Amino acid sequence: MRIRHVVAAASGALLVASLAACGGGAAASGGGEKVQGGTIVYGHEQEPPCIFGGWVQQAYISRNILDSVVTMADDGSIKPWLATAWKISDDGLTYTFTLKPGVKFTDGTALDAQAVADNFAYWEKGGNSTAKVSIDPYFKAARAIDATHLEVTLNKPYLPLLQMISQAYFGIQSPTALKRSDQLNCEDPIGSGAFKVQEWKHGQEVVLTKNPDYTSWPATAKHEGPAIVDTVRWKFLNDAVSRYSSLATGETNVIYDVPTVNWKDAKTKYDVQQYITPGKPVSIYLNTVNGIFTDKSVRQAFAYGADRKAAVEAAFHGVIPYEGNPSVSQSTPGYNASVAGAYAFDQPKANELLDQAGWTTRDAAGYRTKDGKQLAVKFTYPAGSVFTTEGATVLQILQQQWKQVGFNVTLIPETQAETFAGKYSGPKAYDAQPWYWTSPSSAILWIVWRPDTKESPNGSNSAFYNNDQLSTVIQAGNSAATTEEANAKYAEAQQIIQDNAPAVGLYTQTTSIASARNLHDVWLEKSQGEPVFADAYFTK
Repeated sequence: MRIRHVVAAASGALLVASLAACGGGAAASGGGEKVQGGTIVYGHEQEPPCIFGGWVQQAYISRNILDSVVTMADDGSIKPWLATAWKISDDGLTYTFTLKPGVKFTDGTALDAQAVADNFAYWEKGGNSTAKVSIDPYFKAARAIDATHLEVTLNKPYLPLLQMISQAYFGIQSPTALKRSDQLNCEDPIGSGAFKVQEWKHGQEVVLTKNPDYTSWPATAKHEGPAIVDTVRWKFLNDAVSRYSSLATGETNVIYDVPTVNWKDAKTKYDVQQYITPGKPVSIYLNTVNGIFTDKSVRQAFAYGADRKAAVEAAFHGVIPYEGNPSVSQSTPGYNASVAGAYAFDQPKANELLDQAGWTTRDAAGYRTKDGKQLAVKFTYPAGSVFTTEGATVLQILQQQWKQVGFNVTLIPETQAETFAGKYSGPKAYDAQPWYWTSPSSAILWIVWRPDTKESPNGSNSAFYNNDQLSTVIQAGNSAATTEEANAKYAEAQQIIQDNAPAVGLYTQTTSIASARNLHDVWLEKSQGEPVFADAYFTK
């Protein structure tokens, strides 16, 4: 999801990792003898407010604890997980899932059709905000037909339903556990997955231990059976320098978000994986209801006025791809590549548009003015959450280029506490603000660009941009009969967004990990790039 709520991620001292191997096994495909057991120490970047929830940083960890109804394969197809099969009615309004028999949550509760139906009800009541908005207003009801058959009914057809519920936001929790306090569920969600929570040491790590009774691995798993390792220590290491160096010292076995300055070095020393996350890329929302960006010409001038592609390539050392399409990332099914080239760097065009918009004079500092008002942009950004140091460098490069055409851009880094409190979330709080939202489908367009009205607010529409034509086109895509028809509508929606410039493309949200060479089969799942440890093992 788009980040709105963050808690502080401490970069406290690392504890030296020890491999508590429990004996040997057969030779592994990667060379060396396969170790049964052991402890993976994983260096992550940010500590979430809860171990499950609607922020992708929560999905990263909950994917290893909670099983989902379906999973997404590398080719984008939907494969069985808790559901072994499913049928869709001819009118597209009823999905009937057949569930694996005999699955239990780690608290002993049966994971049957009623438990899954209870989770749908929990999401709809706001238990997971991203799960809720990912299926609204299409979801109608879920009911257990019997212990192994679940019926999900919709208000209207929703072609991407299976793709959307493959995300970790839709991890199934024990309905018995959900009756506990919110704080208990936050600290220790109960699933049926390969791992369970042993302890959360706030500011340091979450310790996950193997579920020895695991029976419900997905079709995309690399092996069948419980996890091979005994423990995963999920450490929070916000500082990129110390996180990367922890691999060399052996304090970690695998890290998240490889600093791009170290990318070439990492590829020579470690097993590196990179995944371009589908969904909405990191792009700049422009406030269309207050301030200078209520004028489309000024929004377009802002897009033309800085070399965003060169800034991204410089700050990320060519590792993170530039994305000129502000609404859908290049790895998302239904991506409209033709709109990505719009608003290529053209300062003469930016100057022309600003002149036409009446910003024809400049003050002593060189900034444009109109009727005595300066062409000023209050640009807030969530430092340390959406934006790493490298991301902030992109903005600093662009700030100087926007100055050349007359924009006075003031960069305001939000603290994590300010982001968590929503200090810069209202229509009068900023002129420009960047966000992303991971999603395996172009249905993300509906989540982000659904009209924001007083009667039905859309907190994900940070441009506060309402366009009835856009709304109609996106809904037609969501309810299309075929993928081809849906993608045509999604492409049309992306064109409308680009033509009206309520957002400006920047770069793709990207997952990367680097693993020690004696750690194998850590993989990134397809729907949004979480690292999966259920199949991982060491060799010696």
